[in-house]
Formats: sequence, structure tokens, C-alpha cells
Amino acid sequence: MERHQHDAFSGEGARLFGGRWNHKGIPTVYLSQNLSLSALEMFVRLTRKDIKIRFLCFKIELPGSVKTEEIPVVDLPKDWQQQPPPESTKDIGTRWLKDGRSVLLRVPSVIIPQEFNYLLNPLHPDFKKIKVRKPALFSYTPTMWK
Repeated sequence: MERHQHDAFSGEGARLFGGRWNHKGIPTVYLSQNLSLSALEMFVRLTRKDIKIRFLCFKIELPGSVKTEEIPVVDLPKDWQQQPPPESTKDIGTRWLKDGRSVLLRVPSVIIPQEFNYLLNPLHPDFKKIKVRKPALFSYTPTMWK
């Protein structure tokens, strides 16, 4: 949302509320591999009252020298897609965030497991190497709201 653009990469929202891949109290930034997946990930959490929200999308650039990691679907616990998110996935992400082995972790999307979301660790030393481009406005077409 526009009002959160200045702290979009702080990890504060995830720290306050937790998420699928982090426990409350642990900052992280959730990203998607493309805008359409990001829009879908957000849309499933919205209600009709959110129809007029204007969002921002950010493009980030990660230098090749920055280390990343991946968790393949086959390595995830059987309950990884449960709703609400299970402790098992929160434990996995929180452990990765605390270990600080890399700044970015690629995880499968619960909605479309063949596509990927990313966890970005705002406390990792390589975080400052990531370039965040100027945001662009994004909103859902009214035809999405039936």
C-alpha cells in the first residue's frame, strides 16, 4: 500500500504479525518472483472493503555476488500448505533468518507451488547491496471483485 512505501523493506509487518515463513518478532520481507504471483498472493488476503486500495510494486535487483538459498518442495514438511500456516514452516524460515547464511531464500508458493516467493532478510549484511527501484502504482481491476 502507498502509505507503507517508506518501510516496505523493513520487515516490520512480518515482525509484528508473523507469516507462513517467520514467527512473530522476526523481521522479514516477503517477495514474489513476478508481479502476477505477488498480486495473487495479496488478493487471497483481501476482502471487498479493500477494493479501492492502491498498491505499489517494487522491482529489486540482486547483484550476482550475493548468496541466495532455495528450499525445494520435496524438502518441505507434509503440512507446509496448511492454512493457517503451520509451525513447521515458521520454524524453517525463522531458523534461516536467524542463521544469516544468505540474504534471500526461495520458497514455493502455497497458491501455485510451481512458482516461487522469496524471503528477504533485512538484517543480513548483504541487504544493503540490493537495489530497490522506484515503485509503480498497482491496483486490481474491478472485474476481480465479484
